[in-house]
Amino acid sequence: MDTITPAGLSNGWTPTSWRNCPIRQVPSYPDPAKLAAMEARLTRFPPLVFAGEARNLKAQLARAAAGEAFVLQGGDCAESFGDFTANVIRDTFRVLLQMAVVLTYGGALPVVKLGRMAGQFAKPRSSDNETQGGVTLPSYRGDIINAPDFSAEARIPDPNRMEFAYFQSAGTLNLLRAFASGGYADLHEVHRWNLDFVKNSPLAARYQDLSTRIDETLRFMAACGLTSSATPQIRETDFYTSHEALLLPYEQTLTRVDSTTGDYYACSAHFLWIGDRTRQLDGAHVEFMRGVRNPIGMKVGPSMQVDDLLRIMDVLDPQNEPGRLTLIARMGAGAVAEKLPALLRAVKRAGRQPVWLCDAMHGNGITTAARVKTRRFDDIVAELRGFFDAHEAEGTIAGGAHLEMTGQNVTECVGGARGLSEDDLGARYETFCDPRLNAEQSLEVAFYLAEELKSRRARRAVA
Repeated sequence: MDTITPAGLSNGWTPTSWRNCPIRQVPSYPDPAKLAAMEARLTRFPPLVFAGEARNLKAQLARAAAGEAFVLQGGDCAESFGDFTANVIRDTFRVLLQMAVVLTYGGALPVVKLGRMAGQFAKPRSSDNETQGGVTLPSYRGDIINAPDFSAEARIPDPNRMEFAYFQSAGTLNLLRAFASGGYADLHEVHRWNLDFVKNSPLAARYQDLSTRIDETLRFMAACGLTSSATPQIRETDFYTSHEALLLPYEQTLTRVDSTTGDYYACSAHFLWIGDRTRQLDGAHVEFMRGVRNPIGMKVGPSMQVDDLLRIMDVLDPQNEPGRLTLIARMGAGAVAEKLPALLRAVKRAGRQPVWLCDAMHGNGITTAARVKTRRFDDIVAELRGFFDAHEAEGTIAGGAHLEMTGQNVTECVGGARGLSEDDLGARYETFCDPRLNAEQSLEVAFYLAEELKSRRARRAVA
């Protein structure tokens, strides 16, 4: 019987070749033997996702790159071991469903649903250390590495946390798959997806009106014989997982050879991305990501230069494969109009057609006078508007949005329909890292995006 040779070996890549490259944002584990033992243990574990699922996602992302779909990527800034409950997972899932329905109905496009879930446990940090009250300790880097408590013991990187992250990811994926295919995602449930605190929000009437119109459409379809039992698209949905590929020892242990193609796939998630702090051309993260065949992404911040972007694209996507590479612009509301157009123009001129997403969160952080990190809702919308404007001016395609959000009633971002102020932040400020949109604010963003898609489609039709 013929043996399949992994495709990565033909271009000098192996799952371990990243170890020969400079690396940033890496924790310093005090016991290398303990780390090696955990890596060996995880290598024997089953994959969390499968190559065929990743290929299906790549096909859907190719449609988004061509303007035939819209990508909604959302979830926690960093998942917490302590928030591992069915209710937390369900609430984030159903807000994403709500947002997708708003976008599909208003934008007249299928929505590719991509959760920052089931693996988003590691976070890059601007500093290796944190100082409080004159005491300096290693920074919190996410629950897969160390703990958020400000103590010397909690901040020691612990390889055992990788195993805990694996099993929590497996449990989250199990529940997400059940929600997506077991009837919870049925469009007939659209009224019941609303969270109690959103029902009392200024958006309630608007969402209720949309729900009623969808119900009317479903009744018409049922009269034509298109019911949930006969039409899986009404009863089920595709839902994919994603996270930043930051902790490379963990990613390596879950990299597998697909038995049908001979290609390597990173089986910790369907979609992985490289952060703006780890996108060095000669760096370990770019080296690892170039060899896996998943659809992958890369954050593109305001410091990105045109030539650097094109060189990295050549490495990550040498075949210019539809759906392979997603560029996630995170410029900030004040920089998007200045920085993004030149990059769009250069990529288009090079004959490339990646998926372009707008991360309207990471460039818009502010710190209040009370030293609380937050984001202004108006800045988030302003960056999304600038993103759409730049694409319209350059004749390129705005493919989707990347948001840090939650289904919980947190008070971490100011503004929105309820007009949260800095004085409200203390009510339910629960994030360990970056501030997130709550369900109400997330739904408001979805209505804004749907209006943008609808109005710009109308302008294209007239032109």
